[in-house]
Amino acid sequence: MRRLLRAVAVDAGLLGRRREFRLLFSAQAVSFLGSTMTRVALPFQVYALTGSPFAVGALGAVEVIPLIAVALLSGALADAVDRRRMVVAAEAGGALVTGLLLLNAALPHPAVWPIYVLGALGGACYALLRPPLDALIPQVVERDELTTAAALDGALIGTMAAVGPAFAGVLIAAVGVEAPLVLDLATFVVSAGLLAQLDPHPPAEPRRMRPLADVREGLAYARSRPELLGTYLIDLNAMIFGLPVALFPAIAPALGGPRALGALYAAPAAGAALVSLAGGWTCRVRRQGRAIALAAAGWGAAIVVFGFADALVPALLALAVAGGMDAVSGVFRMTIWNDTIPTGMRGRLAGVEMVSWGAGPGLGDLEAGAVAGVTSVRTAVVSGGVLCIAGSAALAAAIPALWRYEPSPDDQSGGS
Repeated sequence: MRRLLRAVAVDAGLLGRRREFRLLFSAQAVSFLGSTMTRVALPFQVYALTGSPFAVGALGAVEVIPLIAVALLSGALADAVDRRRMVVAAEAGGALVTGLLLLNAALPHPAVWPIYVLGALGGACYALLRPPLDALIPQVVERDELTTAAALDGALIGTMAAVGPAFAGVLIAAVGVEAPLVLDLATFVVSAGLLAQLDPHPPAEPRRMRPLADVREGLAYARSRPELLGTYLIDLNAMIFGLPVALFPAIAPALGGPRALGALYAAPAAGAALVSLAGGWTCRVRRQGRAIALAAAGWGAAIVVFGFADALVPALLALAVAGGMDAVSGVFRMTIWNDTIPTGMRGRLAGVEMVSWGAGPGLGDLEAGAVAGVTSVRTAVVSGGVLCIAGSAALAAAIPALWRYEPSPDDQSGGS
């Protein structure tokens, strides 16, 4: 049994060995817990105020433009300045945005438009945070620890994204939509304090900031590595067509109300956490690109099953399987990103990466809400899952470098 556990369990000892990684991990855990609660509170509030699935979908869509613009510039900035200062500033900005959302929610008659405006600003703060945060990880672990770090990161995200929405659903039902926002505000403050304890991480080589030229260099490098570009595109396809999160507020009333809504948000994350915690086997996978394509198709198949579920338990099981498939894809995407990108390009490529996985959910919200508005909620969910499967197969065929990819000792990678 001990040998089996060692074979499948992720190596949590990395947290004890690497102080800097432990600080990053802890800050992400705290901040992500609060953010996932807000991601339940805001769609619930918009649906309660409007009764429109399309209005909920538009909430995700408004984040896309600032996210794309800020993520690319943030990635360029992360290669030119101290990455620690950037992540602390981004968390401080997130705290300010959440405080304003709380003030709006506490009004006798909350307005809808501030939720959209502040949602866009919150997306911009998150886009400022992620590229330098992602670029820091390969600097604080060794190359042979990258897959373990990715698995631990997946377990963290999955666990917090399971606990946060479930807790938010309980809080909204018992207290109101303000309660999750109060906790999110507190988590931003704690996270900023943890990140401030990191050692300084200035650029590896002093360089002058050239925003547009730096963005172009990052995009050019991504295009020059088809296997890298393939990871971005296959994830974008899955998020646009196979992520019906915007429809959860419309689905939840038939399954149990706010508590069911929290459970729907939590289920994919719970599946992702379980798969990530048992992610020791991922270190032995060589055909990482193939694993990404197959896992993305598995996500789409699970979403199709979810679309036909008429009771809470089978719906949650299908979403948990989808989350597990996404965790497998995520571990190998992060491993390929960290293993193929030179140190001096990591900020810019982290910005490109964020455009792929950050814009996808917002576009997916818009797609799901629009299709549901002209057809039905079930049609939107099922058709999205089918398109996710078809898109994964088409991209795997169109980008053979992704399908054949396996790590090479010549690729540049992390370490401090």
